Amino acid sequence: LMGGYAAIFTLLAQLRAIFGFTEFEVGAITASAFLAGFFAQITLSRLADTGHGARLMKIGMAVSIIGAGWMCVADSLTAWILARVLLGFGAGAVRPAMRRLAFVINPAKAGEMLGRLAAWEMVGFLVGPILSSVLFELGGITLPFFCLTAVLLAVVPFVLRVTIPGSEAPLEKPMRALLKRPAMQSCIALGVAFYLAVGAFDALWALFISDLGASQLYIGVTLSLFTLPMILVAPVAGRYASQHNLLRLLTKSLGLAVIMITSYAFIDSIWWICLPLVIHAIADAVSMPATQLAVGKASGETALAAGQGLFGAVGLIVAAVASLGGGYLYQTAGAAAVWITVASAMIVCLAFAYWRGRGLLEST
Repeated sequence: LMGGYAAIFTLLAQLRAIFGFTEFEVGAITASAFLAGFFAQITLSRLADTGHGARLMKIGMAVSIIGAGWMCVADSLTAWILARVLLGFGAGAVRPAMRRLAFVINPAKAGEMLGRLAAWEMVGFLVGPILSSVLFELGGITLPFFCLTAVLLAVVPFVLRVTIPGSEAPLEKPMRALLKRPAMQSCIALGVAFYLAVGAFDALWALFISDLGASQLYIGVTLSLFTLPMILVAPVAGRYASQHNLLRLLTKSLGLAVIMITSYAFIDSIWWICLPLVIHAIADAVSMPATQLAVGKASGETALAAGQGLFGAVGLIVAAVASLGGGYLYQTAGAAAVWITVASAMIVCLAFAYWRGRGLLEST
């Protein structure tokens, strides 16, 4: 799923060129997947806590395959948006169930398991950009999506064998109950900060680096360069996070990301921009498992999947807004305005998260 996500992300500049989409329309294609993922996670994630996690994964994979297949023949803005909706909905159904499984396999090593899960997701994100760029050069815009559909079909036998234990006493009305907890409010604010950057980055990086003069292959290389540190760092970061002050760690890692995002506004070299890109990637490699671990601690065993679903859903809606808003701002005011606006909003979120989480997420 992450490989397919990265493939689409990498080819956004080509979609703009081939189909004549505007930057705002490219942002709409990206945002549609986030919105669909939001709906899936906010409505379905609690099912994994009640013993239906395996079924949730199967449904998510089936919907994702249909979406990937549609991309093979999509030739209009409407078709691309609907195909992305299906792929986003499928991923939104799968992820909370997977994260509950990561927690319950070995609760004592939950941080490490979440780090490994993040690393494997990033393997897909690493392979996706370069492979999709090569496939595009070989067979045009449709070949990467035919290959994505084939890969998803190949994964189906493994998904059919997955079992995910539910909670013996799942939390009643979990979304409402979780939102009332200050620790969860802190986690959500941290997630908003993280996903503001994700939404803007995902919608605009390919366009941004292309407008600086990068080729399609170089775009793929930069995305893989962003992903590689995550594969190496995330498992170690997850284990480290489980033994240290989560709020303090996340404030530092997301704060470092703010600095790197701000630097994008002032660098116009496709070579020098790789330095803050790698540092940003390392910061995100720490933030990904640490935020998921913090959400698990805030939600408790009775609402693990619901907590992950709530966190993911809020993150996706924020990413959708950042994609649309970022696309519009990029089109009207330029890249520097986008990066500075995102960084400023992240600072506000970090301040709120620290206020609500002090004394709650500070314990290890």
